[in-house]
Amino acid sequence: MAFISIGSNLGDREGNCRRSLSMIGAMGIKVRAVSRAYETRPWGMTDQPDFINMAAELETDMPPEVLHAKLHEIEDMMGRVRKEKWGPRIIDLDLLLYDDVVINMPGFTIPHPSIPEREFVLAPLAEIAPDVLHPVLKKTARELLENLKRAG
Repeated sequence: MAFISIGSNLGDREGNCRRSLSMIGAMGIKVRAVSRAYETRPWGMTDQPDFINMAAELETDMPPEVLHAKLHEIEDMMGRVRKEKWGPRIIDLDLLLYDDVVINMPGFTIPHPSIPEREFVLAPLAEIAPDVLHPVLKKTARELLENLKRAG
């Protein structure tokens, strides 16, 4: 099982998110659950349009590195341009969790390092998988979201 975060703030934001899910399915990856669409303020670089964010649970036999590469391939096929960090984007697909795997390599880290500090990631993730455990922090998505809300 893998969990991804999906976001878009250009064009048909929700349509972009749903199109990326169709493309994931067309690659032979089973989409097991999808959160509702959350409209969220930009994070990091705030002078840009609001985002639609979602989370999805995927089932695949692909190793995490291959799945990560496939997600980037979909972003490229959809026209994502990487000009500036946290800038506007037609689609953003982040691999959040992959079973209980922990990987820390340049350019590729699982679990995604920003999960605990981003409500726009945790709210959709907790909706579809409240009890999924962060393999490093040993807290569930629900607990991480509650902790973030209390701190904020």
